[in-house]
Amino acid sequence: MSMFWNRHEISGVNRPTILVGRPFRGGKTLIVAGLLVSTGCIERTVSINTEPEGAAVILNDQEIGQSPVKVPFTWYGDYDIIIRKDGYETVRTHQQLHTPWYELPGIDLFTECLMPFTVHDDRVMETVVLQPEQLPTREALLEAAAEMKARALAAESKE
Repeated sequence: MSMFWNRHEISGVNRPTILVGRPFRGGKTLIVAGLLVSTGCIERTVSINTEPEGAAVILNDQEIGQSPVKVPFTWYGDYDIIIRKDGYETVRTHQQLHTPWYELPGIDLFTECLMPFTVHDDRVMETVVLQPEQLPTREALLEAAAEMKARALAAESKE
C-alpha cells in the first residue's frame, strides 16, 4: 500500500483514492535550521614578509614556508618567529597578535556561531629586514679558538 493512495471498497469495487493531508507547517523550523547551518565563522590568517624575500620562516617551532608567506592561525597571543636565509643573519623575534573586540568572551559566541557570514581576520606582521651575514676575520677565529683551548685545558686540569 502506498502512502498517497488508499483503497476503498465502494459497492464491491476497489478504487484508489488520493489521501489529502494537512498543510505543511514546518516553514519556521526550516528557516531557523537553514540559518544555523549557514552560520559563519572567523577565518584568521597571518602574513610574514621579509626583505629580501625567499627566507625560511619558522613560526612557533614549525617551518611554514618561504617568505612572503600567509598561513592560518587558531589563537591570538604570543608567536615566536625565526627567519633564516643563506648569506644573512638569522633573526629571532617575538610578535603579539592582539584579540579583536569581536573575539572577547561573550561576544565571540555570536561571531563564531550565530553570524550568518564569515569574518576574515587577516593580520600582516611588520616586514623583517635581514642584515647581511658578518663573517669573523681570521684573527678573531684564531683568538676564539685559543680561548676555547685554554678553557678546555683548565677544565681538564681540575679533574
